[in-house]
Amino acid sequence: MISINYWLTEHPTVVNFRWSPTQSWGSTWSFLFTVIPAYVAVALTLHLILTIFRRRRSIPLGPVPAAHSLLMALVSAVIFVGILLSAAAEIRDTRWLWRRTKTTPFQWLLCFPLGTRPSGRVFFWSYVFYLSRFLHLLRTFFTILRRRRLTFFHLFNQSILIFMSFLWLEFSQSFQVLAILSTTLLYSVVYAYRFWVGIGLPRACFPFVVNCQAVLLGCNLACHVGVLLLQLFKGGCNGIGAWLFNSVLNAAILLLFIKFYVNTHLKGSNAVVQVEDGHSATHWGSRNELRIGKQN
Repeated sequence: MISINYWLTEHPTVVNFRWSPTQSWGSTWSFLFTVIPAYVAVALTLHLILTIFRRRRSIPLGPVPAAHSLLMALVSAVIFVGILLSAAAEIRDTRWLWRRTKTTPFQWLLCFPLGTRPSGRVFFWSYVFYLSRFLHLLRTFFTILRRRRLTFFHLFNQSILIFMSFLWLEFSQSFQVLAILSTTLLYSVVYAYRFWVGIGLPRACFPFVVNCQAVLLGCNLACHVGVLLLQLFKGGCNGIGAWLFNSVLNAAILLLFIKFYVNTHLKGSNAVVQVEDGHSATHWGSRNELRIGKQN
């Protein structure tokens, strides 16, 4: 346990991390505005090529999707443990200062003090989370190669999540610790489930992925209310502009999820969750389709 704690919280690479264009790969605005359009362009081009050649059969990917799900489950679990231990270490090392400002650990998790810089343990794991977003993009190409429907929302959601992870670091946004903890915990469970299904084991008898997303959205909503209250009554939170953008994004996803729930549960639509070869897609009715992904 001591060895794990050292590698995840006390290693010089973790402790001395600093988000800067000279020290962190992918930390420039030019990189961000190059890689996101490139991702969208490649995805659309591949989808167009397969459509032109009218390839009806899915391209066999073998164990690749299941292996990807296992990798993402492990990466998410490591990030979860890493940022959890790092947050505990930061609380331990700076508690003496909080006594002067009457700040509690939970308030710090929701609201970074004004002037917080993107350096140290917590921001190292935020950076690892940002990098892991690029691994998530591979699922888009799995979807295309299997000839599933590629929706605008899917591309938009994946692009925005990368953008938001960048903003967390660029502006030392408040609330990101809890957002990363909840998101990586969800990813660990969801991708482990996708791996389970991908290797041929029985799936759940209820929409497992959707239920996990509902819990995550509910937790995020409660935490956003907490950040707003601290911003109004505790003198302000760092990176509040990025937090506002994040709030708008989460509100949009929440509205889409509510629309899905109304269509499937209140209007009596025939909703099923299909998991094929480790990939989850939610369908209802004959004309509506929605793929719901998480953001902070």
